[in-house]
Amino acid sequence: MVVVTGATGHIGNVLVRQLLNRGEKVRALVPTGEDTSSINGLQIEIVNGDLRDVDSLIRAFKDCKIVYHLGGLVSILPGKSKLLNDINVVGTQNVIKACRSCNIERLVYTSSIHAYEEPPIGIMIYETTPISPNKVLGEYAKSKARATLEVLKAVKEGLNAVVVCPSGVIGPFDYKISDMGQLALRYLKGTLKYFVDGAYNFVDVRDVAAGHILACEKGVSGECYILSGERVEVKNILSVMEEATGIKNNCKKVPYMLAKLSAGAASVYYIAAKKRPLFTVYSLKVLYSNSQVCCDKARKELGYKYRSVKESIGDSIVWFKENGYCM
Repeated sequence: MVVVTGATGHIGNVLVRQLLNRGEKVRALVPTGEDTSSINGLQIEIVNGDLRDVDSLIRAFKDCKIVYHLGGLVSILPGKSKLLNDINVVGTQNVIKACRSCNIERLVYTSSIHAYEEPPIGIMIYETTPISPNKVLGEYAKSKARATLEVLKAVKEGLNAVVVCPSGVIGPFDYKISDMGQLALRYLKGTLKYFVDGAYNFVDVRDVAAGHILACEKGVSGECYILSGERVEVKNILSVMEEATGIKNNCKKVPYMLAKLSAGAASVYYIAAKKRPLFTVYSLKVLYSNSQVCCDKARKELGYKYRSVKESIGDSIVWFKENGYCM
């Protein structure tokens, strides 16, 4: 039996599907009240639990051999530092405790490329790049860096665990609509009018899920593996969407400084309106940050592969259309 925390998320639900295709028995840890539409109908066992409640984790991990810990909070809005710490850091500490209590044979922890200290533009990010909570950008990145260090510390104390660090995840099965999914849907609906320059490294969710399984099977305990893909500029993403949809790209470029000035006010609006933002001060900084990431270690040691962004975006758009998200 395999346990997946965060099973209803984008990577999580795709990982569950791939594990099932391999004949694995899967138990999904789901918070009470969580939307389970992404995993409904799958032949899995669903148990309720909370990362902040170690006893619930022990109950969920009982009689299992492997834990894929993907559960966590992702937020690009300000004012979430305590919640991010409680779920991402304390939650991971609780997962480690539960793994020890239940004699779990291997833990696969899903960190983030943002856990690494960002080197100057032009210098590649490798697994040897320092993980420094006080030197990363934003509260989310800080929480992932701290949680990653907790896992690596636990390995030194005897836990069998590996860490995977995906870059920006895109692709189909995007039930909860990721940031890139939101961008694609706005393009499809004709409501995306502006864009900013910048670039980021994007990787297909299906390749990331496969990378998790490879890390579990072949990864060395205590090692981190970057699961990245292709670095693409925003303007090129829009060109790919134009080609995939047949909808002409009429988006106008907004100068960075103007976008930065409006982003602060936009964050306040989105918080008040309880809506998800398309961009914030943080997301703008990310687009202008160093996104030169190397996944050679995962390719050589695990056999990891990734597909093109063009294929990922095309498949995302088809999936959104087939599942009624474009109405």
